[in-house]
Amino acid sequence: MKLTVMHDGQFWVGIIEKINGSNLKVYRYVFGPEPSDPEVLSFVNYQLLPLIEQSNQKGISVTTKEETKRNPKRAQREAAKELKKKGVTSQAQEAMRIQIEQAKKERKTLSRLQKEALNERKREIKRQKAKAKHRGK
Repeated sequence: MKLTVMHDGQFWVGIIEKINGSNLKVYRYVFGPEPSDPEVLSFVNYQLLPLIEQSNQKGISVTTKEETKRNPKRAQREAAKELKKKGVTSQAQEAMRIQIEQAKKERKTLSRLQKEALNERKREIKRQKAKAKHRGK
């Protein structure tokens, strides 16, 4: 599990990446203004696990590379490069994008069903009024 705290332009956001076997799940938590160390620690100790447990996302499948013996100088360069790099991985961004798209599809279908039900109700009221007029009431 990996927690990355970053500034997204407006708020400070925590991105949690969790890998179970070959499945990557990403969670987003908004801290608001710049969080202090005790705030981040209390989030990790008390709010992180409930956040993960209440989520019902499926995640995306990822393949992991086997670690091979690496030149120490290369490892040092890669570590420095990783520190300079922006915090969120492309896989995490992909997982968040997929989660957002799924929620968007669910909202669209729910909205469409509600709209159809409303139109059907209006149509039924019009039919009843027409019948009432036809009967002379």
